[in-house]
Amino acid sequence: MNTPQLLLHAAAGLVWLITAAVPLTVTAAERPHIVLVMADDQGWGDMAYAGDPVLHTPNFDNAAATGLRFDRFYAAAPVCSPTRASVMTGRTPNRMGVFKWGYPMRPQETTLAEALKAAGYTTGHFGKWHLGSVRSTSPANPGKNGFDRWVSAPNFYDNDAVMSDQGRAVAKQGESSEIAVDDCLTWMRDALEEDLPIFAVVWFGSPHSPHQARDEDRQLYADQPANRRDFLGEITGMDRAFGKLRDALSDLGIRENTILWYCSDNGGLPKLGNTGGFRGHKSQVYEGGLLVPAILEWPAVIRQPRSTELRCTTCDIYPTLLDLVGLDLVGLDAVGTAPGRQPPLDGISLRPLIEDHSPAVRPTPIGFWDHTAKGISTPSAEWMGQLLAAQQAGGDLPPNEASAAAAELPNPPHPLDSFPGHAAWLDGDWKLHRIQSAKGSSLRLELYDLAADPQETTDLASQQPDRVAEMQQQLEAWLESVTRSLNGEDYADTKAP
Repeated sequence: MNTPQLLLHAAAGLVWLITAAVPLTVTAAERPHIVLVMADDQGWGDMAYAGDPVLHTPNFDNAAATGLRFDRFYAAAPVCSPTRASVMTGRTPNRMGVFKWGYPMRPQETTLAEALKAAGYTTGHFGKWHLGSVRSTSPANPGKNGFDRWVSAPNFYDNDAVMSDQGRAVAKQGESSEIAVDDCLTWMRDALEEDLPIFAVVWFGSPHSPHQARDEDRQLYADQPANRRDFLGEITGMDRAFGKLRDALSDLGIRENTILWYCSDNGGLPKLGNTGGFRGHKSQVYEGGLLVPAILEWPAVIRQPRSTELRCTTCDIYPTLLDLVGLDLVGLDAVGTAPGRQPPLDGISLRPLIEDHSPAVRPTPIGFWDHTAKGISTPSAEWMGQLLAAQQAGGDLPPNEASAAAAELPNPPHPLDSFPGHAAWLDGDWKLHRIQSAKGSSLRLELYDLAADPQETTDLASQQPDRVAEMQQQLEAWLESVTRSLNGEDYADTKAP
C-alpha cells in the first residue's frame, strides 16, 4: 500500500466512523462545554479502579463508574510533549517535529483551541504546557495557539509554583493540581457570564518527579516505602483537584452538557508506576509505555456507565470534538481557521463510540514513532524563577532558543527512506514493531498478537512472514507520510506561521 492509498484508507475510516453515527445536529447555542484534563506520567494501572491495591482515587473511580471508561486508550507517544501535541492537532507529533519532551509545537499547525475559538468558543489553558515557551513574546505560547486565557508552566510544576499568567510570572500558593483547577474555575465563572461555550484545558504537573505530595496526602501512604509516598500522594492530590473541578461543573449548572475527558500523557513510570502488567513503561513503545487511563463523562449523552476495549488514541480527541460540536472534519474552511485543506489527521472521530453504536474493532490502524532525537531540557521552576526576577526588576526575557525557532522547517529535509527509532503499527489486535538504529545500520521487526498476548511476550514475526510484510509496507508508507509532514509539505495550503 503506497502513501496515497494509505491516506485514502485512513480518510475512509474517518468517514466511516462519522457516517456510522446517528446524525447529530448541533446549533451554536447547544454546543457542549468541553474540559480536557491530563495527568503527567500516570500509568494505565495508577488508579484504584484499575486494580491498584494501595491508591486512593475516589473521584476518578466515581467518574469511571458513571461515564465512559476506556480500557485500551493509547498516548500518541511514550513521553509528554509529543502526546500533548497530538491532543492539540489530531496528528502524530513527529508530523510537526515534536520528537520528544521540550520540543515546541509549530505555529503553522491548526490547534483544537483555534478551531473551537473560531467556532465561537472561549478558550483557556491552565497548568503544564510543554509545547513551547510561556513567555509573552514566544511564538509557541498558549495564547499564540488559540487560548484566550492562560495560566501555564513551561513543563511540570510542583506545589507553590511560579506560573506564567499570560506572560507575567506570578507566584502561586497551594497544591500543584489545585493551582490549575482554581485558576480554571475562576476563569470559567467569568466566561459563563458571556454566555459562550467553554473550552478548557487543565494539564496537571503530577505525578511527574520530583514528587512533592501535600502532607495529608502523603500520610495516606505511611505504610508504603518512603520513595513511593509522595508519588502516590500526588495522584491522590490530582484526584482531589479533579473532584473539585467535577463538582464545580454541577455548582455552575453546566455538568449535564459538559464533555469532561481525562487521560494521561504516557505510560507508567519505571519502578514507581503501575502499568497494569503490560510490557514496558514511560519512554517505550511497548504497551506499558503507551496505555493510559482515560475517562469521558457527558451526562446529556452518556446516561449509563460503559467501558470499552476499542483501541483509541489521544490523536482521536481533536477529530472527535470537532465532530461532536458540528464542525467540518475534512476542511477547516467552515470554522475559518485555515484557507485550505485540513492537513493529514492520524486520529478518527469517536462519536459513534460516545453515542454507543461503535464497531468492535477500530477501522483504521494506529501508528507510533518514537524518533531517536534527544529531548530538550525545559526546567520549569528555574525558568519561571528567572522570569519572575527579571519582571520584578522591570524587565522581561525572550523565549528560549527552541521556541524562538518553532516555525523553522528541517534544513536539509529528513530523508523519506529512513525512519530511525522505535515505530509500531497497531492494526486490530496485531502490533508490529519496527526498531531502527539512529544511523539506520540495523533494523529489527517484532510481531505480537495482543488478543492472545497483551503483555507482548511472544514474538510471532518468524511465524507470520506474510502478515509482517504487509504490515511493514503499511507502516513504512505511513512513516513516509509523517516525514513529508515533518519536512513542511502540509503547510502550503494552511495558515502562515
